[in-house]
Amino acid sequence: MPPVDSCDIVMLGNSLTEFGGDWGKLLHSPVVVNRGIAGDDATGIYHRLSQILPGRPRAIFLMVGINDISHGLTASQVASAVEKVIAAIRRESPSTKLYVQSLLPINESFGKWKLLEGKTGAVREVNSLLSAYCNDKGIAYVDLYSKFVRRGTNTLRRELTTDGLHLSAQGYKLWAFELRRHVMQLTR
Repeated sequence: MPPVDSCDIVMLGNSLTEFGGDWGKLLHSPVVVNRGIAGDDATGIYHRLSQILPGRPRAIFLMVGINDISHGLTASQVASAVEKVIAAIRRESPSTKLYVQSLLPINESFGKWKLLEGKTGAVREVNSLLSAYCNDKGIAYVDLYSKFVRRGTNTLRRELTTDGLHLSAQGYKLWAFELRRHVMQLTR
């Protein structure tokens, strides 16, 4: 992959981000680059920051935590790990505009992700902790969760997923729709 530079908007995360493919096309901006890696967690992303932050990207859209939940961490431990990533970004590239995206809900009815069984509530709890942290630190927090959850539940809407965790084409369209206004503000 080409190095990140100061014009780039970086999508940083795990398989959910990686499988979005060409985020530049999804977000209608040629300066958006995909730095999602399947299976990555907060510690992995923390160690990958050395590949991203030296370029002082214009912005980073960060989504991380679902794999940490699958590793058996508590919501508090997941939030602390993500906060470490956030602090490193702010410290090492203070001019980079940071957007922390909520975790997306999951849908356990697919029965595919055994390590996430019983973790639906943990996703909501991590989001609550991250939202409060971002509010306290003056960091942009993008609530995607409420757009993806089936009303009255904590469950990912069936039409937005292929397997209860990863997104369908419709899911990526919704995600991109929710981020486009932020990207437009950055590229004006």
